[in-house]
Amino acid sequence: MTKIRITQVRSRNRKPERQRRTLLALGLRKLNHSVEHEATPQILGMVEKIKHLVKVENI
Repeated sequence: MTKIRITQVRSRNRKPERQRRTLLALGLRKLNHSVEHEATPQILGMVEKIKHLVKVENI
């Protein structure tokens, strides 16, 4: 399984509650914070829902 690095690049202020909870579920707490996850279908689906708030890189 490949790993991806997810970095929050836009603020979660004034975003729907569902998108804020998705950021928290991924472990993103503040702006420019990065986390690494396995590229599972569940994680990729979560990233797809908030792709306008994050930057994704393959590792």
